[in-house]
Amino acid sequence: MVIPDGDGNTTYSVYSGFAHLAAGICCGLASLASGLAIGISADAGTRAVGAQSAMAASWKKMGFTGDAGGQVTSSGDALFVGTVLIQVFAGNLGLYGLITALILSQLDYQCGDGGN
Repeated sequence: MVIPDGDGNTTYSVYSGFAHLAAGICCGLASLASGLAIGISADAGTRAVGAQSAMAASWKKMGFTGDAGGQVTSSGDALFVGTVLIQVFAGNLGLYGLITALILSQLDYQCGDGGN
């Protein structure tokens, strides 16, 4: 809340108000995008790990060993690590939005007695 001086004038300018509004919108939208990206990647990763384990179980029931003659050495851990890596990069979106909001909130213009 901006309290005016004794003469009814404030030193909080419109420029400062819009800078603070832009900082809030920037932080909020970046955090929203980060949350959506994390949620979508976690959902896709969880479904992929589940589908991979269900597929491996069905292959074993059909008699396939799944090793392809020793040529395939990957496991479900690589898929999990990739999912976590995507979530880390998606989480950085919120951090970048916070840093940008901090920079924007430092912009300030003080109204003086010059008639502005």
